[in-house]
Amino acid sequence: MRDVLEQLESKREEAHLGGGQRRIDAQHAKGKLTARERLDILLDAGSFEEYDMYKTHRCTDFGMESQQIAGDGVVTGWGTINGRPTYVFSQDFTVFGGSLSETHAEKICKVMDLSMQNGVPLIGLNDSGGARIQEGVASLGGYAEVFWRNVQASGVVPQISVIMGPCAGGAVYSPAMTDFIFMVKDTSYMFVTGPDVVKTVTNEVVTAEELGGASTHTKKSSVADGAFENDVEALLEVRRMFDFLPLSNRASSPVLQTGDPIDRLEPSLDTLVPDNPNQPYDMHEVITKIADEGNFFEIQADFAGNILCGFIRVNGCTVGVVANQPMVLAGCLDIDSSKKAGRFVRFCDAFNIPILTLVDVPGFLPGTAQEYGGIIKNGAKLLFAYAEATVPKVTVITRKAYGGAYDVMASKHIRADVNYAWPTAEIAVMGAKGATEILYRSELGDADKIAQRTKDYEDRFANPFVAAQRGFIDEVIMPHSTRRRVARAFELLKTKQAEAPVKKHDNIPL
Repeated sequence: MRDVLEQLESKREEAHLGGGQRRIDAQHAKGKLTARERLDILLDAGSFEEYDMYKTHRCTDFGMESQQIAGDGVVTGWGTINGRPTYVFSQDFTVFGGSLSETHAEKICKVMDLSMQNGVPLIGLNDSGGARIQEGVASLGGYAEVFWRNVQASGVVPQISVIMGPCAGGAVYSPAMTDFIFMVKDTSYMFVTGPDVVKTVTNEVVTAEELGGASTHTKKSSVADGAFENDVEALLEVRRMFDFLPLSNRASSPVLQTGDPIDRLEPSLDTLVPDNPNQPYDMHEVITKIADEGNFFEIQADFAGNILCGFIRVNGCTVGVVANQPMVLAGCLDIDSSKKAGRFVRFCDAFNIPILTLVDVPGFLPGTAQEYGGIIKNGAKLLFAYAEATVPKVTVITRKAYGGAYDVMASKHIRADVNYAWPTAEIAVMGAKGATEILYRSELGDADKIAQRTKDYEDRFANPFVAAQRGFIDEVIMPHSTRRRVARAFELLKTKQAEAPVKKHDNIPL
């Protein structure tokens, strides 16, 4: 019996070494952790239960039969994050460069199937050179099996991808179909074709970092939702975000105890909005003063800064926030912000996370670049997402809500449940100056008369009361009471039931 136990320990130690100490040292030299070290940080201590530790590839071409390494380049299993379960896979770059073989894919597919079956999230730590060339089409078939499961799991369990090394070619499409992608600065990159192929085909000379690094995908392409300084920070932030999410679409988000009073007042909000309507202010301040303990987990902070998206807690419960940011492009909606917010709203709706919308929007960004880029269809993505969402929706208009953008930003007309406005709110077709120049075009030569007309328009429409008279605003509230009013509204809406028409699926304007 002792011999058998010693043999088991020996095999475990061999599997834990992956590609060997030399390759582990090389991984550390690049500033990267190993696959198992990453899981040690991501998961609660001692909670990891591994599957298929001894699985090896079946390839016999190119001398591969003599290179059998236990685990075949990926560590899979489940563990807990702050006591809540999650399935995980962590690719091991020390084994064949983390390349995906048929059996490597089988291991990932197993935890994906279990994730769906048991209603538990899936977190993938990606660090792979791509398809294993020695296996040819078998590895491509493995990728396709993973892709199919990503689609089946979408909207059923949260899927989180962390890119912690290379992710190239077909490998990028699995993370692309997950809910959130996080990257590590300087050590991770994603692209469909690498720098060498780009140079051959288009004659462009570009580095891997420029082509698909963390900065590129968080600031330009919006492929990634966030980038962190190193492996440790990335994994700790994933743990932080995990606490906001439900285990599946069948479960509720966790409710965390808070010492932050639900009726806390914030007098500073009463003076936040400047007297000058063209002067910006930071919407982050509104968000953090509504949130429990000021805790805001922002999504895509470096992309489309004219709209803010992320998670907060209100009275211990998770709430998704979408907010115009007057500090960037005056808070206008444009192509990038519409896509960013539209996808976030759809995620919240899929997983029954209530949505708080903070509105200060002067309209859609004008210009040929926007029109040629398809602002009509892209703006419709956000409108569509809000209109189809059946989760509790609370809206607070802090200042401007002009034109079609007023409608889009969770207005009463597209079935927001509770709509509040601050006394500083201006709800109108457009700003007073533009409206006056259209309504009184014949008087444009008389500056005094136009100034008076503008003032009259402001007096008539630059306030929330016309909309309130029509029932489009449920109440005009004092800014300092916003947290209390929002918290009470969401508390009431916990039992909301809304049925959508029977259909196979909708056809969102992609």
